[in-house]
Amino acid sequence: MNTATEQLPGFYAQAPRIRVHDPLAAFLGAAVGGVLDYGYDDAVRLAGHSCPTVAGAWLMARAALAALYPGTLPERGGVVVEFSDAADHGVTGVIARVVALPTGVAGEEGFKGIAGRFTRSGLLRFAAPIRSEMRVTRSDGGGAVDVASQIGRVPGDPLMRGAMIGALDGDADSLAAFGAMWQERVRRLLLEHADDPEVIIVRPV
Repeated sequence: MNTATEQLPGFYAQAPRIRVHDPLAAFLGAAVGGVLDYGYDDAVRLAGHSCPTVAGAWLMARAALAALYPGTLPERGGVVVEFSDAADHGVTGVIARVVALPTGVAGEEGFKGIAGRFTRSGLLRFAAPIRSEMRVTRSDGGGAVDVASQIGRVPGDPLMRGAMIGALDGDADSLAAFGAMWQERVRRLLLEHADDPEVIIVRPV
């Protein structure tokens, strides 16, 4: 019998959360009132890892939804998300996967809806003719925002590279040191720069 338990860094629970209203969840009785509350730990479970890219994507989704739905719960499945790059370019696919979690968007493989409602298919698009890294548009005509992240403005520990080399060589001490330094950068992004306009950039379209 496997007795392993999940043990995540404590700061995940302190990271900004994203609460949304999902009409499909309400319709199917999956959540009372359709309210879903996502945390960064959910994004980590989805991605299978935690890194600055995942953290940046989480904050981009949060910022876009907050800008598009001021003072009210964002509607999950109520937006279209476009990326200027192809899905297989760099880390675009990773970012899109994380952004899709709270927004509910999906590609052509997504949920086709029920009687013309709750459709998620086709709400996630790549290689779009936009100048920004990502654009999020309300499907009801309620506006759009361009979003980008500059996670390079929050650099990692200069000793991290050396620790990474040691970790790749199988040194246990280096592995522990590298993991701690890696997650410290993530922590700083999530807890110290979540609302930093020089790191997470949002512009109305």
